[in-house]
Amino acid sequence: MQSSKSSLAALTLGAIGVVYGDIGTSVLYAVKEVFGSGHVPFTPTNVYGVLSILFWTLTVIVSIKYVVLVLRADNKGEGGLIAMLALASQAVKDKPRLRAALLGVGIFGTCLFYGDGVITPAISVLSAVEGLEVVSPHFRTAVIPLTLVVLFCLFAVQKRGTAGIGRYFGPVTLVWFCSIAALGVPHIVGHPEILGAISPHHALRFIWNNPGISFIILGAVVLCVTGAEALYADLGHFGKKPIRLAWFGVAMPALVTNYFGQGALLLAQPEAVSNPFFLMAPDWALVPLVVLATMATVIASQALITGAFSVTKQVIQLGYLPRLNILHTSVRDTGQIYMPFVNWGLFVAIVLAVVMFRSSSNLAAAYGIAVTLDMLITTVLTFFVIRYGWRYPLVLCLLSTGFFFLVDFAFFTSNLLKLFQGGWFPLMIGTVLFMLMMTWKRGRELLNDKLREESLDLRDFLTAVFISPPTRVEGTAVFLTAETGSVPNALLHNLKHNKVLHKQNLFVTVRSHETPWIGLDKRLQVEPLGSDCWQVVVHYGFKNDPDLPRALESMRGRGCELESMTTSYFLSRDVVIPTIGSGMAPWREKLFAQMHHNASGAASFLNLPSNAVVELGSKIEI
Repeated sequence: MQSSKSSLAALTLGAIGVVYGDIGTSVLYAVKEVFGSGHVPFTPTNVYGVLSILFWTLTVIVSIKYVVLVLRADNKGEGGLIAMLALASQAVKDKPRLRAALLGVGIFGTCLFYGDGVITPAISVLSAVEGLEVVSPHFRTAVIPLTLVVLFCLFAVQKRGTAGIGRYFGPVTLVWFCSIAALGVPHIVGHPEILGAISPHHALRFIWNNPGISFIILGAVVLCVTGAEALYADLGHFGKKPIRLAWFGVAMPALVTNYFGQGALLLAQPEAVSNPFFLMAPDWALVPLVVLATMATVIASQALITGAFSVTKQVIQLGYLPRLNILHTSVRDTGQIYMPFVNWGLFVAIVLAVVMFRSSSNLAAAYGIAVTLDMLITTVLTFFVIRYGWRYPLVLCLLSTGFFFLVDFAFFTSNLLKLFQGGWFPLMIGTVLFMLMMTWKRGRELLNDKLREESLDLRDFLTAVFISPPTRVEGTAVFLTAETGSVPNALLHNLKHNKVLHKQNLFVTVRSHETPWIGLDKRLQVEPLGSDCWQVVVHYGFKNDPDLPRALESMRGRGCELESMTTSYFLSRDVVIPTIGSGMAPWREKLFAQMHHNASGAASFLNLPSNAVVELGSKIEI
């Protein structure tokens, strides 16, 4: 019992650091942007109204939608848009057109995650460093360079993994939450009447009296829920109970206390609207607060970067991106990975965002469209999960998801007003990535169709070969093939050039599925072909780490005794030649050919021993 409590405490502390680091730093800019937009006349009544809107946005979107409801939609313990997409597609698998549409919508939502992944670290770190301007106006020119230095250091240490510094995430973020709550308390004590803003009638009155302004400021209000999607995405790391405890026990009370403290400060000193968060602090605490805020924003950004690595790996295994170089940064935790291309691609995009927009206020204009569209997509997918997967009554499904759809749609349409002020930036990133993913997916389908057309039937081929068998040599040959039952090109080349066949031959197809985990007991599907040959299908979930040699170890005891020292892996390295025809547009075929050429080898992706791999090339026209 004691160990269970200790584990729960550790997971809750970890959730505070990883899950809520992002939303915890929203206090730096949310109130400032709402009043700084110039749309809201500065009156005590409006201060109450805006605070009430902020409070109920946190309550409805984060507390009710994500913490209470969406966390229930776990895919074998895993969460996130990919897991939700897998659940939704499985729920409608008997409706192919609807399933294809949902897959497209879900993958587009995943692409938008990267757009959010560029804006969030940029606005978080920049807003923290901007606290130096409150310390002294002379620091204004140093804000951009210092922000870029902090971001560079953050991305440079990624290759070392997060195991070393990860243990400090929870404690530092807990100190951050305690600090922002402590900042708010004195101001609330000075103006306790501000707590009345908890009543929803203030929000409703503000909306009734200022419908146009209310709609416009939703684009700034949404800043208070930055990182809400992380709640669901990190479900597999921490579990429901720690995430809920961390929210209701620490994160939400601290956030609400700070927001109401900022409101109390604005009632007493309207001029503090320029930067109410830092102006809440006494002069002696400003520099330590800037340092702590920078540390908190770095942690929030770290969680998003590792999330980008994880999501990219899942998308690759679902077949929407080519293989990329994946490095494991921990021998104990297989989930800790580093992807150089993703890491530095994100860094370049974030630097571009900081240099282009130059302030957190300008970046706030770019933020919102991607994240609110993601929230909308999550709500849509949730409907199909609870209706077709869980078989809930239609009326209940419409009522439950319909309410959140209206809320998300209101935030999304409000953020569309910021499209030409910077909202185009994350949308552009998401659209480009979506085009790349769809091109890769379609290109792979065309390539597999071509291979299938030109392939020989494996059973018939082996029957013909063993009529007059070639020389058999000791050892095991593992031939990788995209399609079961077809002769791999590598086997044809081996027989043509080497004129030998190994004593044991495995024809292996690797398949990824729309489920997070597939256990070792369900990893292999084996079919004997006779003459010491076997057809093997290896199954992986989108969160499994592919390790083909380890998977094939379970062939022992099935008549096939594999020895690592005498096993060779034969791979076909195809060169794609774009041709004019009925496939894709010529520019997409050329793009696919380039992506295929630059994809990392299957050997490293499947964790094959480099000294036992033989690659044989061939050209394929699509």
